[in-house]
Amino acid sequence: MTTTTDLVSYEDALASYDPVMGLEVHVELGTKTKMFCGCSTELGAEPNSQTCPTCLGLPGALPVVNATGVESAIKIGLALNCSIAEWCRFARKNYFYPDMPKNFQTSQYDEPIAFDGYLDVQLEDGATFRVEIERAHMEEDTGKSTHVGGATGRIHGASHSLLDYNRAGIPLIEIVTKPIVGAGERAPEVARAYVRELREVIRALGVSEARMEMGQMRCDVNLSLMPKGADKFGTRSETKNVNSLRSVERAARFEIQRHAAVLSSGGTIVQETRHFHEDTGSTTSGRVKEEAEDYRYFPEPDLVPVAPARAWVEEIRAALPELPLVRRSRLLAEWGISATDMQAILNAGALDPILATIGAGADAASARKWWMGELARSANESGVALDELAITPEQVARVTRLVAAGDLNDKLARQVIEGVLAGEGTPDEVVDKRGLKVVSDDSALGTAVDEAIAGNPGIADKIRGGKVAAAGALVGAVMKATRGQADAARVKELILQKLGVGEG
Repeated sequence: MTTTTDLVSYEDALASYDPVMGLEVHVELGTKTKMFCGCSTELGAEPNSQTCPTCLGLPGALPVVNATGVESAIKIGLALNCSIAEWCRFARKNYFYPDMPKNFQTSQYDEPIAFDGYLDVQLEDGATFRVEIERAHMEEDTGKSTHVGGATGRIHGASHSLLDYNRAGIPLIEIVTKPIVGAGERAPEVARAYVRELREVIRALGVSEARMEMGQMRCDVNLSLMPKGADKFGTRSETKNVNSLRSVERAARFEIQRHAAVLSSGGTIVQETRHFHEDTGSTTSGRVKEEAEDYRYFPEPDLVPVAPARAWVEEIRAALPELPLVRRSRLLAEWGISATDMQAILNAGALDPILATIGAGADAASARKWWMGELARSANESGVALDELAITPEQVARVTRLVAAGDLNDKLARQVIEGVLAGEGTPDEVVDKRGLKVVSDDSALGTAVDEAIAGNPGIADKIRGGKVAAAGALVGAVMKATRGQADAARVKELILQKLGVGEG
């Protein structure tokens, strides 16, 4: 393994070089069966229990293409503004990996199902950057290797490896960008924004959950540098299987600094794969990168070409859902919020939970308020994503309805949410168990109001003298006496009535 070169500062790197990126994103499709056989794709099964002669590559076993996988590939291609091939075929990609039982991967080479597209992505300041798509092609996933005995969890230094072929053969779509140039210092931000937008597109299409932390979506970050004013790309490195948005950005930034340090010192960049290390934000060398000819591609003899009928492609196009960028533009207008507010919602991963809460009966403002406030705080404290919290959009919507009905105020609603997150039951069950309902009955509030007036004669005199705003202090006293469960609006009305003062 090569050692990592000292880095130059990011600013110095960008002063001398222009970054060129290429992003390859692998998406596991959410089909029920594998790409070329009928084995289940369900997660969590016993190792090697979801295999058959076909996905194990045993002699005489013949593959059959998964029609849903093809349809999903077409959906992705159309959503990325690609042309859909009228005729394409599979190829064998030959290389040795122990987690590929056939010793080749069934993929597509020079004839992908989708090609020449683009995806517009929004950056943090609202600017739009167009990423051009080279191709999106169908292939199959590898198995899973678990390396035992080493310090890093990688094969280097391991005493032995365990192989699970359950994942081998799961349908993959690989989406490859054209070289991304012109991003300059914002290249790492563009990389992150692209992968985030692509993930949102994939989820909107319903073809995959695209959970990066579960390996359902992985990004290879290809990066090279060109001296300022040059027109020839430099030698690239490929940081493999980066599995979070933050890591995509960090990997691109680190490689810019590393490449610049090597080039500035007179060194030569090695075309290689590299591993990203989450703990340090650095990369280390993996293996020298093969060229396409090293894989010895040749047409897959056991599969017929795929020729999607034009009528079928147009049916799929007509049924595409509203795509994320269009949806966000519509919601900006409907909700009356700023682009900065929408970006904050996206950064928090709150858009889908908010929309689901609205769908469950909440108004938009209330849904945004709770997901971006109390629930975002709880998620940050717990170190989990918003959609991993132990509360559903339906439960949040129920809380908003209780507030709207006057059964809860905001303080009590926060306690209800706290109880739901703690596993105490539904919002209504938490209200009953904790006795959190707002007190709005005049007879129950009257004593507390009388005590507040008697205990604060100076304030009561100010109110009688016309300083109605001073009633806030008495309302606060009543709220304290009732442990925050009084209906504040009704309390103020009672105070003014008892003191003989009108609202005006």
